[in-house]
Amino acid sequence: VQLQESGPGLVKPSQTLSLTCTVSGGSITTNDYYWSWIRQPPGKGLEWIGYLAYSGNTYYSPSLKSRTSISRDTSNNQFSLQMNNLKPDDTAVYYCAAGAGGITATPTAYPYWGQGTQVTVAT
Repeated sequence: VQLQESGPGLVKPSQTLSLTCTVSGGSITTNDYYWSWIRQPPGKGLEWIGYLAYSGNTYYSPSLKSRTSISRDTSNNQFSLQMNNLKPDDTAVYYCAAGAGGITATPTAYPYWGQGTQVTVAT
């Protein structure tokens, strides 16, 4: 399974971030994985954002739930992250990942990772 993130590298404060993860070598609807978004702010550890289950159900970190949404495009085997009202503290490398871990950012829970995409929130 290969994952590839895409999206803008620079977003202004209060704007909306949209990232897409394109999956190959596996299906987001049939593999028994949690398709997750995880981020790492500069100088900090990994933070779990949320997941899309193969069933289509979603679950989000309580601290980000109010401004985060994960959706999927089954025809293109993609899942996307939308985060509203961005703040400078949202600056991070954003990863999509797949595994059986569920609600965790522990790297060993995800055998498959994208390469990560830098998102900077600044004017």
